[in-house]
Amino acid sequence: MAQFDARDLLACYARGVFPMADAREDERVFLIDPERRGVIPLDGFHVSRRLARTVRAEPFEIRTDTAFRAVVQACAEAGPGRLETWINHPIEDLYVRLQELGFAHSVECWEDGELVGGLYGVSLEGAFFGESMFSRRRDASKVALVHLVARLIAGGYRLLDAQFMTAHLTQFGAVEISRRDYHRRLNTALSAEGEFQRAGAMGGAAALQVISQAS
Repeated sequence: MAQFDARDLLACYARGVFPMADAREDERVFLIDPERRGVIPLDGFHVSRRLARTVRAEPFEIRTDTAFRAVVQACAEAGPGRLETWINHPIEDLYVRLQELGFAHSVECWEDGELVGGLYGVSLEGAFFGESMFSRRRDASKVALVHLVARLIAGGYRLLDAQFMTAHLTQFGAVEISRRDYHRRLNTALSAEGEFQRAGAMGGAAALQVISQAS
């Protein structure tokens, strides 16, 4: 890992592979190129009525890139049903460096000055590679995801990579595709120009409107 830096990691994403580790305290890092890939279509993102009400109510202050390392560390914490994490310390440092270079971003939910939920991922041209999310309040990570999707749509992105398909992601319209299809979509996205901060500050109603107009 001493010779593997943030630019090398970015090149890996451009080839369709991403890093993982076996445990938080395990320093080893390996690269994954799964046969099946989970993606969330930006023109087919689904927001339930209940979640839409929550987003409109704006229970959290939404910020971007103000506590990136804290978000990564929160995502790396053990929790119910998850004793270990794939985010080890070398991976954490690599993502923080990518954020410093402008290629990684966080969407954060704050409540009374406390970080209570959020997500982070890697941005490359018109592709966003969602890495992980966490929640310390009900629906906090879901609200962050809604704001992420709205920001990606407004910023001209073409691909939201969710990596592995899960039952949790199906509620948002995520689909599982083949490696070949994923690489085709990735190549298309890399030919586009996405701009994460193009949308600026966005309230809950505005975020939902952006998503609705893209569907």
